Amino acid sequence: MLFNSAAYIFLFLPVVVVFYYVLLKFRLIVVSKIWLVLASVLFYSWWDPKYTALLLISMLLNFGIGSAFLSKYFEDKTKRKFLLIFGLTLNILILGYFKYANFFIDNLNFVLHTDIQIAKIILPLGISFFTFTQITYLVDAYKKEAREYDVLSYLLFVTFFPHLIAGPILHHGEMMPQFNDIKRKVLKYKNIISGLFLFIIGLFKKTIIADTLSIYVANGYPAGGADATISIIEGWIIVISYTLQIYFDFSGYTDMALGSAKMLNIDLPINFNSPYKAISVQDFWKRWHITLSRFLRDYIYIPLGGNRKGEIRMYSNLLTTMLIGGLWHGASWMFVFWGALHGIAQIINKLWQKTHIELPKPVSIFITFMFINFTWIIFRAENLMQAKNIFMSLFDINNFIIPRTHHLDFIFHHSAKYPFIIVIFTLALLIVFLCPNSNKIVSMINVDSKKSAVFYSFLFAIIFIAAIIKLCCVPYSEFIYFNF
Repeated sequence: MLFNSAAYIFLFLPVVVVFYYVLLKFRLIVVSKIWLVLASVLFYSWWDPKYTALLLISMLLNFGIGSAFLSKYFEDKTKRKFLLIFGLTLNILILGYFKYANFFIDNLNFVLHTDIQIAKIILPLGISFFTFTQITYLVDAYKKEAREYDVLSYLLFVTFFPHLIAGPILHHGEMMPQFNDIKRKVLKYKNIISGLFLFIIGLFKKTIIADTLSIYVANGYPAGGADATISIIEGWIIVISYTLQIYFDFSGYTDMALGSAKMLNIDLPINFNSPYKAISVQDFWKRWHITLSRFLRDYIYIPLGGNRKGEIRMYSNLLTTMLIGGLWHGASWMFVFWGALHGIAQIINKLWQKTHIELPKPVSIFITFMFINFTWIIFRAENLMQAKNIFMSLFDINNFIIPRTHHLDFIFHHSAKYPFIIVIFTLALLIVFLCPNSNKIVSMINVDSKKSAVFYSFLFAIIFIAAIIKLCCVPYSEFIYFNF
């Protein structure tokens, strides 16, 4: 079920929230948790019920392994290490089969000139997110940093619907206490309002900005084929469109996820903090998909040795971590290449810091943004030829304005299109670079007074209506991160 669907907005979310508080009103705490688990399983099953069994089996296996770490039988260090390796291997094999089996077979056929065929494997939604969430639990249970939890709390921790499909990647230490906190078991109107406002902001980002830009991206990237010639203006519109689309698509999803959880008195971890304002690539990864960056740091980079084993090893660990981060996004060498570029950029950033030369902040932001902008080409392109053609078009002064390919005719054929493109780009860039992030905006809103409450309610009602109208006018639209 999509956050930007009528079924979710007008049926699922209101019913879940209302019935949850009705149960709490009658002090049915355990039943309210069961209700959220059942609602979350329904939310996941909406896409394809046959993968619900995979989610449930994965959760029960990981809960069983995690609980085993707390038993006396596994107090021995060797046994604990064996159990951890078994648990991690099990998770990686499940993720690897569904996400990378076809990729592995295709590459094997290419290298060995064979023709091995397997049935096309469909990637279950959210498998990367709920697998990583459970890996963190297993590793922490092994380190004795996770205490014993009841199975119901664990099921809710993994399935909690606002995060289940595309994150944030949760940590048991920040979520389990909230699910069991009796102070959160009462209706708080301020949380309802804050969550609703945050959800509406996210819906606006997705429907009004991201989905509008997606048209230019969907028609622009195929234009970068082997025999393509794209004008410089076309090239920049295609590239910037995707840079802004993925920003507003992902931040819009995150806002809706955090807003949905807030209505249930649950605070999901901040996953998005104005990343295009970053002053370095290292800073970018502290702001973009924050929970993934945390996972890569805590469960890959640090276990590899981090910066504790010398400078060369640190650079190697950075590159390895980013290669894994790239591959996590999908079974494609383009993602690996993208991850490698970010790893190299972080190494360069470390070396630059040694010079103790500080560039003016606007210059640092511009350089970082342009690097991110250019590397998104690799991330989005289907192959290196397409990426190269689109990248080269950005500097092709011999083809400045005239459209050169029929893929873009419907966008660029009429000069009347240009003012609209300028307006949407201007709006999006102003929001990116000048506005505070969504969580800060919501925290600044004062609804204690009657006047301010009426004003903000009216303002967000207009935004909501605009988003719904746009939603009714555009075809089915998934979130980009559903593919990962």
